[in-house]
Amino acid sequence: MKVAVIHPPACDPTAPYLALPALAGFLRARGTDVVLVDANVEAFDSVLSAEGMSATRDRLEDRLARLDRKRSLSHQEGLAYAALSRARAEARLVPAGIDDAKAVLRDPQRFYDAASYARAVRIIQAGLQAVSAAWYPTFVDFMSYRTPFGLTSSEELVASASAEQFPFESYVRTQLIPRLAGERADVVGLSVCFPGQIHPAYILALRLKQALPGVHLTVGGPGITQILARLTGQRLAEALGPFDSAVLFEGERALPGLLDALAAGRSVAGLPNVVSRNEGVLDVELSRCGPVDLKTLPAPDFDGLPLARYFAPEVVLPYDPTRGCYWGRCAFCHYGLAERGTAKYRERSVPVMAEHLAALSARYGVRHVYLSHDSIAPKTLVSLAQALADRGTPVRWATDLKPEPYVNADRSETLRRGGAVACALGVESASNRVLRLIDKGQPIETVATVMRHLARAGIAVEAMCFTDFPTETSEEALQTLRFLRRESDSVAGFIVGEFGITHGSRVSHEPSAFGIRELWTLRGDLLGLALMFAPRRPWKSDAQRESIDAELERLSASWSLRPYPWAGAVSTAHTILYYSRFGPRVFRDRAGDPKEPPGADDPGFDAPASFDLRQAWRAEEREQGIWATLVYETREVSREAYEQLVSRAPALERREGIYRFRAGEDPHRVRAQGAHRGGAGRARRR
Repeated sequence: MKVAVIHPPACDPTAPYLALPALAGFLRARGTDVVLVDANVEAFDSVLSAEGMSATRDRLEDRLARLDRKRSLSHQEGLAYAALSRARAEARLVPAGIDDAKAVLRDPQRFYDAASYARAVRIIQAGLQAVSAAWYPTFVDFMSYRTPFGLTSSEELVASASAEQFPFESYVRTQLIPRLAGERADVVGLSVCFPGQIHPAYILALRLKQALPGVHLTVGGPGITQILARLTGQRLAEALGPFDSAVLFEGERALPGLLDALAAGRSVAGLPNVVSRNEGVLDVELSRCGPVDLKTLPAPDFDGLPLARYFAPEVVLPYDPTRGCYWGRCAFCHYGLAERGTAKYRERSVPVMAEHLAALSARYGVRHVYLSHDSIAPKTLVSLAQALADRGTPVRWATDLKPEPYVNADRSETLRRGGAVACALGVESASNRVLRLIDKGQPIETVATVMRHLARAGIAVEAMCFTDFPTETSEEALQTLRFLRRESDSVAGFIVGEFGITHGSRVSHEPSAFGIRELWTLRGDLLGLALMFAPRRPWKSDAQRESIDAELERLSASWSLRPYPWAGAVSTAHTILYYSRFGPRVFRDRAGDPKEPPGADDPGFDAPASFDLRQAWRAEEREQGIWATLVYETREVSREAYEQLVSRAPALERREGIYRFRAGEDPHRVRAQGAHRGGAGRARRR
């Protein structure tokens, strides 16, 4: 059997992800012919190009011109008009600079120049904004892909897959499908790891099923496992959608049986960890098997991935020394290939880890590795570092780490000698009451001590925190921010997210223990992606939340932080490379640098608009209210419920004017259409 495995958009294009190489290493070791396709980096590389962005600009201008010719705009048309107008300057600016922006990210000199890097990030972010506007209501970036209602039913999925709503249409039609047809694979699998890949994976499946009808189409990965493992009956049947089968949990357990059955012409119904159709009937009785023995698996195999196309000056390879979480008790967590909580913890042997890393470094010429796992035992990490130091392996690495007393000053020094560049610590909160509620296992005083040990050893310490865990008070949220400020000499970078409840976490299964009055999913949400909750009583007022946000903004000003996946975000390839080049203080030392020039190199332009853009912004505000009503009052996400609310929204009437468009700014009205620049005039009507 020949198998093509695809990593679909939309996620980080700066480094390869582990899922495809892990499967390739396993399948190739058993003699399977495997083709790896990183459709994520290929699709973004295609769209974010001079040719792709020129087409995006033309599409945006054409849509805007068609709306400008209307006598009035409906609510949805007003939303499109707002998005198109807001991105108009970006769409004009990007085509001339996008190829050089990517070249900067791949250049081993310019990548580290602050001004060059900032401009490259700005151009690429502007390009993503223009793409989302040109294909509105589809939104896409390096973390997300969403279209309203696209995953609520089979009919909506097909509609959202139209060329008018799918930014990657040209790539799929002209590159992906011809390549797969040429490979003549028997099985095509899509690996869905992140939420932003779910919708594109279904769209790709529709396209591939139409173009390659004889191919068995399967899907797997944590992003799809956590959905299908909790669905049953008709919802499971519909959720399987265009796929012939789905491989749940770890692919190494299920794929051999699936491939052997297909090769022999046998039914795949009843195979362990496989959801399938048997002559059109869904096999809903999922037979389960346990996790794979990690010690039996070979190293990841990256052969076939386009290592030169990632948006970075050198590739940072991921490697899995362990799987599962050795702690496995945090109440908020549902992560990886498990139905609840985290997967069972397993390790490779330390000598094998060290051998694998040395071999990967030599084979692919890499200097940096990201140790990718749910949570590695600190003792194992120290042993690995010692083994790498003893071998003299020229690999520098970063990883996530749970702060434990075991990580003392001497062991922190061992980590540094063994190649540690950065450790991202699960701090979560600085309130000991909240930490006990989470069941984090260590008080904040221990966390602070570990941070200081690592920092003094020269390792970049990244603090991963969040606010709004159930029952957290305003004062407890502020404790976390004060902790980061107090320990700022030890903190190389940080993130403070906002708690969101997930299926499979202990909070979702025992809500009353966490002050939650009610949990609900939304009618019409086929895959059950949204899980909403209401507290027994409010934990914070709106004014308190605003105060927390303001304090977070003040705190962040002391670092040069950027959103994922750029340098200054936690645990990204770019950030690791910056630590390795400049040291742990790089984002503190560059706190005053501009993160990206706000259109300083864009002179802007004046152009007419047929509608008042301030009224279009109000349509966006109404849209937020409509969705709040759907989610929290009617608790239904269907097109019918949405359109019923939209029918009450006023139309946008013509009010012509001349607007200034400039990248990085919302367009603003400079004069009425037909008025002279120096004074008043009457707007020309047409």
